[in-house]
Parts: sequence; structure tokens; C-alpha cells
Amino acid sequence: MAVVGEELTQTELTREHRREYRRKVQLCLDVFETMLAQSSFDFEKPLTGMEIECNLVDGDYQPAMNNSEVLAAIADPAYQTELGAYNIEFNVPPRRLPGRAALDLEGEVRASLNAAESKANSDGSHIVMVGILPTLMPQHLSGHWMSESTRYQALNDSIFTARGEDIDIDIHGPERLSLQTASIAPESACTSMQLHLQVSPGDFANNWNAAQVLAGPQLALGANSPYFFGHQLWAETRIELFTQATDTRPDELKAQGVRPRVWFGERWITSIFDLFEENVRYFPSLLPELSDEDPVAELAAGRTPALSELRLHNGTIYRWNRPVYDVVGGRPHLRVEKRVLPAGPTVVDMMANAAFYYGALRALSEEDRPLWTKLSFSTAQANFEAAAQYGLDARLYWPRAGEGTPDEVVLRHLLPLADEGLRRWEVAAEVRDRYLGVIEGRAKSGRNGAVWQTAAVAALQGRGMSRPAALAEMLRLNCERMHSNDPVHPWEVPT
Repeated sequence: MAVVGEELTQTELTREHRREYRRKVQLCLDVFETMLAQSSFDFEKPLTGMEIECNLVDGDYQPAMNNSEVLAAIADPAYQTELGAYNIEFNVPPRRLPGRAALDLEGEVRASLNAAESKANSDGSHIVMVGILPTLMPQHLSGHWMSESTRYQALNDSIFTARGEDIDIDIHGPERLSLQTASIAPESACTSMQLHLQVSPGDFANNWNAAQVLAGPQLALGANSPYFFGHQLWAETRIELFTQATDTRPDELKAQGVRPRVWFGERWITSIFDLFEENVRYFPSLLPELSDEDPVAELAAGRTPALSELRLHNGTIYRWNRPVYDVVGGRPHLRVEKRVLPAGPTVVDMMANAAFYYGALRALSEEDRPLWTKLSFSTAQANFEAAAQYGLDARLYWPRAGEGTPDEVVLRHLLPLADEGLRRWEVAAEVRDRYLGVIEGRAKSGRNGAVWQTAAVAALQGRGMSRPAALAEMLRLNCERMHSNDPVHPWEVPT
């Protein structure tokens, strides 16, 4: 759970404080609107960024609640805490796309993760990239599960104060899971790969709309989270678990149509301002931390305002494609942050997912008659939800093609677009061939991380293993193959 901002400094919040925070958020929104019309945003040489959320396990492949010790051993500011004490996050330095940059990045990410793994080993731990840790069980989240952070504790308390009762987790699937939780601990199970793209104010809407169109096919192709608390649920259970585990709405507010904080959205947009305005209009604050900045005065003085309150508020609304305003080196910029994809199974799989996304996004966002003019928003959302539940077995609607399987959508429509988009990014042919070849192989074989996980567990249970033992052995095999960096689609299932 990435929450924008630093640690909280104000832990006791009065009613006056909350009222002032609301006023300040609205003031920041007004200044942001002015900036979109008048300011010079940094986008001439767009950068991409990546964040990878990882899990920590012990020698038996059970969750290891020791991220503070592991991070101390790694001693690299690129690695940070996440919500769970068994989570860490790796922030990949931003870079441009052209040429062979992606191949260099793959090498750097592998080298960094290998170095981090070696240092984690000194503490008896292993680093795992997977959407949901398969061996995580209820007992692991009953004790010391949360990272030491005032912000995370405040977020947990705010969600339950807003809700007024325990959270229901009820996920239908092959093995339905239903339980109640008195904390947001189940949310910590959701580990993702987040992709960033810096864009101009004028191009933001087209890029965000295109990212929404791509969400369903991408998720079906990249699903890697079929198990939670020992139950086989959705192909990408992480989507529904994240939605339910942070839900501030009791049943009565759901019945009234109040929007969830984990949100696909409800319409195509014409400006990034649409999204920030919706966030302010629809969602009460969870972490009302006030800054000393006067954004009006900063802008009037010719400086770039941080808009801290607006950014913090935006960071507690979990759109699957999130708008981001940030300031680097005194220059403001805008990013589309894609939160759809799970972590893993390998670095090459994640690089392939990223290349496919950036290429298809470029081509779709630049079409003369955009695809979203031929696709209703509700259909894009239905594609996303079907992909999360059924993965490569989903049925997706695609303009001009009608209803089909994800492999048909990817092979016939999106792979050629992705290749063309990467050409426009001036990405080298060997890079396009390597990563789009992985996507093609996954689509043709019908095997992604979720398919391999469920097939492996079924095979291991067929040998007579219990479900917990099969999950642990599957995870061990997963980690072995993760380090080989061979893409998931040719992985053999244990016999």
C-alpha cells in the first residue's frame, strides 16, 4: 500500500484541524487548476518508473516478519518498508525508454534484487516476488504483522473509525473465503508492480483513458495471485482483496452508492483535473496532515507549490490507474501510475509486462479515433473485473471484434499496437523482440503465474501433500525459477 507522503507528525487531530485540512485541500485543488492553465510542466523527455513490492519468507517459505532487520542489512535507500512487516518495496530509478535502456534496466534490477537477496539471507530470509504470498495464513496476521510506522497505524485507525465496524472479507471462487477482520492486515497481502509514465497536461487524459482500456487484457495476461489464506480464489485475487480490505463503507453506505476508496473509476476523462476533483468531491480525508505551505503565495512568487494536502489526500484513494502530481528539482510534473499488475513471477516477466504496457499505451493514446470512443466505460470495467476473476479464461469485449478470450485480444489486436508504440518510443528491435516475445509466448501457451501456481499445487496435492505443504513446496519451486529469470510460460509443472 503506497501512501504518498512522509511520516505523520500530528497524531491528535481536532475537529478544527480536520476542517482546516478540508479547506486546504480545496485551496490546493484551485491552485492546481490554475497551474494546469498557466504553469510549465516537465515532460519534454518523459521518464518511466517502476516500483516492485516484495515479500519476505523464512527457510520454510513461511512469512518472515522482519523487514526492519532485512532493510538494515540491505542498507540501500531504494528499498523501503511497506504495510506488512513481511513486505519491502524496491523503487527503480526513473529512466527513458529509447534504445536498449530496458535491457540495461533488466540487468540492473536483477543485480539489485540479487544483492538484496544475499543480504536478506544473512538474516535467514528470502525475497519473493508474487502477487499474494501463497503461504500466508490467518495466524500470521494476528500478532506483530504491521511495519513500525505512525502513518500505517493512523491509516488503519482512520479506516475503522470511518467504517465503525469490522471489515468483511467475502471472496467467491473455486474455494470461497469468508471472514471478518478488525484491522487492514489482509491488505498487506497484496503486492504489486507499479508502473509510472510522465506525461504532459494535454496528453494526460488520453494516456489515462488508454490505461483503463488496457487494464483488463493486461491483468488477464499477468495474473499471479490465485491463493489467499490457503483458498484458491480468483486468478488475481489481489484485486478483490485490496478492494474489500480497505473499504471504509458499511453496508448502508454501499447501498447508497457511496464510492469505494479502491476504485476503477466511472467515466472517461478530458483532463487530469477531472480525477483530482472527483477525489476531493467524493472522498473524506483519512490522514489530515497539515503543512505550513501557502500554495497561493508560492505560485504568486513564481515558485512551484508542493500541494502537500492534495497529494496526501490523493495518496489515500487507490485508483487502479492513479493520477500523480509531483515536484522534482523545482519543476512540477504529472504521471500516470499503473497499479493493476501483481509482482512477479520473474524480472523478465515484469519487464515484458512493462514493455507491452508502454508500447500499447503509446499507440492507443495517439489514435485519431481513440478506442474508448467505441467502448463504454462500464464495459472496460467489466473486462477488468472478469480478468481479475478468471484470468486467461475470462471473456473480454473488444471493439469491432466482439467478445473473445484474452489471448485473442492480445495476439490479434494489442501485440501489433505494442510493437508500433515501442517503435514510436524508439525502442531497439532486440528489446521489442525479447519482451513482446514473452507476451506472445504467454498468450499462446495459456500459462501465466496464476495458471502455473494452481497447476503445481494440484500436482503436489495429487502426490499426497496437504494444501499447506503443497503451497510451501510450490513457493519454493517458484523462487527457484524466479532466480533463473526464465519467463513463466515454459515453466514445467511438478509431476
